[in-house]
Amino acid sequence: MAPGTRRERERAQREELIVRAARELAEAEGWDAVTTRRLAAEIEYSQPVLYSHFKGKNAIMTAVAAQGFEELATELRAARTAARGVAEALAAVAVAYTDFARKRPALYDAMFTHAVEVKFASPDGPAYLHEGFGELLQAVEPLAGDDDPGVLTETFWAGLHGLAMLERSGRLPLSLHDQRLGILLGRFTGADG
Repeated sequence: MAPGTRRERERAQREELIVRAARELAEAEGWDAVTTRRLAAEIEYSQPVLYSHFKGKNAIMTAVAAQGFEELATELRAARTAARGVAEALAAVAVAYTDFARKRPALYDAMFTHAVEVKFASPDGPAYLHEGFGELLQAVEPLAGDDDPGVLTETFWAGLHGLAMLERSGRLPLSLHDQRLGILLGRFTGADG
């Protein structure tokens, strides 16, 4: 085994340890609790070791967000491909998306509410963004009719994101989630909510 290979593997393992610790700390206490000093203590490495992997908290949060986008794409794909029919696929994707946001609030915040170094809505954006959006697009596109499928998908995504954020913050009661989601889906499929 070449020395560089072992060093690269150890470096990747340290990076994964840092990202995992940041996710766990953020889910337990919120992103304000995630500092490089606290992370260094959590993983038992010095702050300079953290900085040798990441420029700072924003870079760590970006790495967390990247993992989240990959996980979301995987969950949306599983939901979409398990469904039978166009309306069922859209509903499955909608439920998977809102469940993801509700079950992983700190991860979702890293992905969508904090300033991270991810270029959205761009052809040269990261593959994981294109994959997640692609899953939404595949669920929406069969219902696009004369509408631009990309813009319609963005609108559907905005609706899901709005529901997730407003319900999570308590501005909309969570008890009416299924009713709201049914109405949103009905508008897209032409069915009654």
